[in-house]
This record gives sequence, structure tokens and C-alpha cells, in this order.
Amino acid sequence: MSTINKYPGVKKILILLFMLLLVFFGYVELATLNSTHMTYRQKILKTVYPAWMWWSRIVGNNSSELANSNAEPVVPFYTLTAILNNGNEFDFAALKGKKVLLVNTASDCGYTDQYAELEKLYEKYNKSLVIIGFPSNDFKQQEKGTDEEIAAFCKQNYGITFPLMKKSVVIKSDRQNEVFKWLTDLSLNGWNSKQPSWNFCKYLVNEKGMLTNYFGSAVSPLSKDVLKAIEK
Repeated sequence: MSTINKYPGVKKILILLFMLLLVFFGYVELATLNSTHMTYRQKILKTVYPAWMWWSRIVGNNSSELANSNAEPVVPFYTLTAILNNGNEFDFAALKGKKVLLVNTASDCGYTDQYAELEKLYEKYNKSLVIIGFPSNDFKQQEKGTDEEIAAFCKQNYGITFPLMKKSVVIKSDRQNEVFKWLTDLSLNGWNSKQPSWNFCKYLVNEKGMLTNYFGSAVSPLSKDVLKAIEK
């Protein structure tokens, strides 16, 4: 249980403060979002993103971090393949020698503005890091668009240049994406069984194809912990 849940009075005050922050961000920023490629809902989510991240950290939602830098994978990471957004096959053998950050994404989520942070991260470390987005509709149906619509949304609103894969299932099921099956099955990756808890969970694989870190949705791609893991 989160510490805050032990103190109902404090929680009520924080909820009120959170609501005030939502109103503040909406009033100050919503009018500045002129993109015709965002729905009204997406504009609102974008404006309240800072407050949403603050609230997620306060209550401890989706903020888990796991690490293991010593476990050798049972099935090599570089044997995996996936289908790109444009329908072409992507062979993970091409990723040898670089760190890889794999993220399950969605266009209508409170964390969607992390697309901007992921792009900044990619621009900063593109010589040593590859970021791969895996759009999915697994959480509250927050990615209903087609692959073409997803690509256009990411390009027009966030200038995304890192690879996006074809929309797929990332949570545990008989239709789970093979890459996320590897990321979340310790009998394959060597140690981790943590499934995505929501959109924008992040899995870091090192230059040798070893899964080293998991970061929850509420952990910013530009947080000190993510940067430290990348620079390690």
C-alpha cells in the first residue's frame, strides 16, 4: 500500500491540489495547442501531463523500477523479429552493439506526452541507443487508430523519428507480441516476469542483448534513473 493511503486527510488535500493543477494547466496551455491532428481529448491529456506525472509519483502508481545487469538470456534477444509500422520485417540482429529501449505506447493516454521525451532521448543518444515503440490497444482501448493513423499522429505532433512497430498485443495472452513475450518471461530473458502495467512501460536491453531494466509508465524517459541506466 502506498504511504499516502494511510493518511486519508492528506490524500484528500493532495487530490484537491491535483485538481487545481489540472485546471491551471488546462487554462494556461490548452489555448496554445493549435494542432489540427489532435482530438480535444488528446489536447487535454497533453496539457495536464505534468500534473498527471506529479500525481502518479505521489500515489506511487505505475512507478516501479526493476534492474538486473547479470542475467544471461535463455533465448538470445537478437533472434527476435517484429513487423514495422509500414509492414516490413525488422530483424533484431541489426541492434547488436547498441542499447535498446522498448516501450509500449498509445495515443490517448495520460502518459502520451512521453513521446516528446522519448524523441529527445533518442536525439541525444542515437549513436548508442535505439528506441522502439510498440503501439497497443491493451489498456482502456487508448490506441484505436490504424497503423497509418498512429504513424501520422506521432510524426505530426511529436516529430517521432525512432522506429514504430505494427500495433499488437503486449500483455500476456495467446496473442502477445513475441518481443514482449521475451521481455516478460524469465524463462526467455533470464530474470524478468514483470508485465506492462499500463501504457509507456519501458524495458532496457544492453549492448550485449541482456535485459537490464524495467521502468514503469510514471518514470519519465528523461528521469535520472533512465539516463543513468543508459549511460552505464
